[in-house]
Amino acid sequence: MPKATLHYIADPLCGWCYAAAPLVRAARDVAGLDVAFHGGGMMAGPNVQPVTPQLRNYVMPHDHRIAALTGQPFGDAYFEGLLRDGTAVFDSAPPTAAVLAGEALAGRGLDMFATVQRAHYVDGKRIADRDVLVDLAADLGLDREAFAKAFDEQGAATLMQHFRDSRALLGRVGGSGFPTFALETDGQWERLEPGRYLGQPDAWRDALRERLLAIQAAAATHTTAGTADGLPQCGPEGCAI
Repeated sequence: MPKATLHYIADPLCGWCYAAAPLVRAARDVAGLDVAFHGGGMMAGPNVQPVTPQLRNYVMPHDHRIAALTGQPFGDAYFEGLLRDGTAVFDSAPPTAAVLAGEALAGRGLDMFATVQRAHYVDGKRIADRDVLVDLAADLGLDREAFAKAFDEQGAATLMQHFRDSRALLGRVGGSGFPTFALETDGQWERLEPGRYLGQPDAWRDALRERLLAIQAAAATHTTAGTADGLPQCGPEGCAI
């Protein structure tokens, strides 16, 4: 079987990435497929956003649409707590550092990503705060001190380079926002557009399995893999950058 990696370019503060969370879980169930996270830095550096009424009014219609389309839960602590907290900020850098630390420490970056998403959208936690992230890692079963050390090693320069690399990959695969999925098999790349499968993780899992079987059959007969016909077409918009 050719080596296959599903590259996932996403951001913890991207609502449509939260919409795609069940698809990520489903992809991780596909035998022979690795899933690699790439943080996009949507609200990092000069794009950090204070929580304001304007921000709340912008994100809430998207959040309600995501909930209706996918069934993903949103909590009152988020809608009526965090989104009304004028002292909070939306900063992608700390939660992305937490994901990278979880990956470096125990290969659990995707678990950490899902954890910070739930903490944000359901529990209304400030996922830009280091102490909150360390607590989340401990709740996930990671060693608190080891995680804190790995988190602190993800300095500003390291994170900015990670974001640049992710944006470069986004351009390479022809993506224009978050989330973007790209399948890499033996150096060959194809961008997948999972919009039609939002809310249908089982169908997405089946589509990925069928695609890998087609690639495997093509490799066995020394033919090309063909096109991605039958894979998802564009659905609801992601988070544009």
